[in-house]
Amino acid sequence: MRLARLSATGFAGGVILALAAVPVAASAHIGLTPTSTAAGSSSVLAFSFNHGCDGSSTTSLTFQIPESITTVYPAIDSGWTVEKIADGDRTAEVVYTAVTPVPDGYRAAVELAVQLPEDAAGETIAFPVLQACEVGENNWNEVAEEGGEEPENAAPVMVVTEATGTDDHGAATGSGSADSHGENEEATAESSAADSSDTVARVLGIGGLVVGTIGIVVALATRRSRTDS
Repeated sequence: MRLARLSATGFAGGVILALAAVPVAASAHIGLTPTSTAAGSSSVLAFSFNHGCDGSSTTSLTFQIPESITTVYPAIDSGWTVEKIADGDRTAEVVYTAVTPVPDGYRAAVELAVQLPEDAAGETIAFPVLQACEVGENNWNEVAEEGGEEPENAAPVMVVTEATGTDDHGAATGSGSADSHGENEEATAESSAADSSDTVARVLGIGGLVVGTIGIVVALATRRSRTDS
């Protein structure tokens, strides 16, 4: 009887773990990791994703460049073609088009080198992204109100920190620069945790299946033992 109860508990636990993995895997967004967040500094922004549009492969990413960003250099990547779209003297959009569509469930990333505004310390800068797929699209263009919850289609954002000096090349540095590990670590950790959501989901799902399988085996063994006796 005790073994039967344990097997039932193990099976139920496996089901719960497997179900718990579902909402984690379903979370989607475009991650942003800056090398520097200090006002006036140069920063390389890495935008990453690991999902398509309801399972459809990603074909392009269109970035809306904030008006406060006057200098942007898209990184060339062999897996993408890149185009800068101007609005007067500034780059208003950057379009990355995949040479081969990126399948849903695979991680990919592109980079933009930008010059952060010198007078933007304390401000939140958003980089809206239109993710186009073979079927459908995701428009990541919503920004949470101050103190509000993250919206469903949240745009990648970064908080500009104070500049405290300059490095050997004359670039501004601060608590969020690549040479410091203060607030930038928190932003990097948050983005990394979000990007690893699929991995966590798989681990939980596999763990649930293993526990459930063990429970079933124990239950069958207990029943067979009773029958033999």
